[in-house]
Amino acid sequence: MAFRRRNKSYPFFSQEFLIQNHADIVFSLVIVILIGLMFETTAKTAILFIQPQYNVTTLSPEGEVTTYLYGWKDCATILFYFFITIILHAVVQEYLLDKVNRRLHLSKSKNTKFNESGQLCVFHFVSSVWSFYVLITEGYLLHPSSLWENYPHSHLRFQVKFFYLTQLAYWLHALPELYFQKVRKEEIPRQLQYICLYLLHISAAYLLNLTRVGLVLLFLQYLSELGFHIARLLYFTDENHQKMFDLWAVSFVFTRMTTLTLMFLSVGFGLARAENQGLDLEMGNFNTVLIRMIVLLLVCLTQSWLLWKFIRFQLRRWRELRHEQAVRKKAATKQPLRPLKRDSLGNHENGVLKAENGVSPRTKKLKSL
Repeated sequence: MAFRRRNKSYPFFSQEFLIQNHADIVFSLVIVILIGLMFETTAKTAILFIQPQYNVTTLSPEGEVTTYLYGWKDCATILFYFFITIILHAVVQEYLLDKVNRRLHLSKSKNTKFNESGQLCVFHFVSSVWSFYVLITEGYLLHPSSLWENYPHSHLRFQVKFFYLTQLAYWLHALPELYFQKVRKEEIPRQLQYICLYLLHISAAYLLNLTRVGLVLLFLQYLSELGFHIARLLYFTDENHQKMFDLWAVSFVFTRMTTLTLMFLSVGFGLARAENQGLDLEMGNFNTVLIRMIVLLLVCLTQSWLLWKFIRFQLRRWRELRHEQAVRKKAATKQPLRPLKRDSLGNHENGVLKAENGVSPRTKKLKSL
């Protein structure tokens, strides 16, 4: 199964060989794990990588309900879906983005940003639809108070836990992709910033049992980022597409304000009024004043930093638009070309004899004497 066109062969285990064949190597590891399910001696080990662990079955009026806790075995599951996301990344790059790049003929800097926006556009679209489906089926949108009531939310449904595991797997896979995709050194710090921020916030929501609030915030964040990357893709195809950035600007500010409001409502007020105050690692209860203050401080700092970057981006874009308008005005105010001079008889233009019908007259031949 080849994901890359091989125009040149490289020595085994060399740097270029790993970069060119990393998807095939990872695909082979996935096949090995799947083959392990076929044998009884290795099935128990292989299932650790594929299926979420720590399931708990409880009786309810509706029947048996299976929920999930978290533990160190989740690392094996994250590793498996880490491999899956690398394969999917290569499929999207090879069969979608590379074909579009060949038609657009972008520069190297724009090509890197186009690939980044293309990959994130697919991921944000899938994640926003998936998270919205989970919010609807779990009833979090219809009952906002369920975001902080009955804390700690340590018992997760399968779809909630699987969503968080795949989110962690995706953002972990983004780190080696910086090497596999040969991202420019100037772009690496910027991409590392948002990758680490996503990992930090998703891990905190998962480990502190704030999965319900985190699910709503991820939905809002992914929906806003989806608008930005769609706007950037349209801009690369045609630089006249600027209106999508204006729509994204409105959604960005709305997302920041909603995030801060929701965090103060659920963590600052909802959990502060809960009865089970204190730290209990066995029950997964982290409802203490110190932890709540750290969570709120982390969210406030992140949102403030994002707003600062947004303001700088808008100012830079405003300056570029002003510069383009000034250049257009200078081009429009240039003197027009001087008209052709014609004499009173109308048969001469700039000193050249012409006929009235626009055909140059023929010179008369003199008869030889």
